[in-house]
Formats: sequence, C-alpha cells, structure tokens
Amino acid sequence: MPQNESNEPESESWDFDPESLEPVPIPITGELDLHTFRPNEIRDLLPDYFEACLEKGITTVRVIHGKGTGALREGVHRLLEKLPMVASWQWPAGGQSGTWGATWVWLKKAEPTREKHD
Repeated sequence: MPQNESNEPESESWDFDPESLEPVPIPITGELDLHTFRPNEIRDLLPDYFEACLEKGITTVRVIHGKGTGALREGVHRLLEKLPMVASWQWPAGGQSGTWGATWVWLKKAEPTREKHD
C-alpha cells in the first residue's frame, strides 16, 4: 500500500459508481433469500420473482427475510397482501423452514392463455 510523507499508509481510493452496476440474476428456485436486500428494494423484486416462479410452474415459495428488526419481514407481509398472484402466505414458516425468519407463500396458478379462433 502506498505511504504518505509521514510513513502512514494512504487510504485507497475506490471509484464506485452505482449507476454502472450490472443486475445480478437471481436463480428461480422457489426460495428467495432477501438478506442482501433493503426493505425499499423488494417492491419490484417480489412480484418479478413470483412471476418468474409461475412461468416455471413453481407455486410454493419460501421467502427468507431473516429475524432482525422485523422491518424487512413487515415490508414483505404488507406487499404479499397486495399482490394479485399471491393466494395465501404463512408466517412463521415452521421449524425446519426458517421459523420466524421466513414466510411461505403460495401463488395462484397462472391461467392458461387461450387462443382466439375466428
């Protein structure tokens, strides 16, 4: 590490531009871990993830929000109440599924698209 005139290490300068970050794909597995997300980031994430699950035929999703302060969990639960693709949800998730730190979500099966015939 470079040193300044007083022989103390200089702090490295990091040029960080959040605008230049590329989106990271999230695997669609029926389990969504929100530990790396902030409460204000889930508004678009949850419906997009649920839509992707439905496209793959996944109708049961475990949303892992962690125990923490409850802010993320509360945001998830408020959003689940509003999303039309959510049939029901259960919190806490149960002993082997994350207890207080996770919520089970059941999605409504996607309606098959019908073709019009003239």
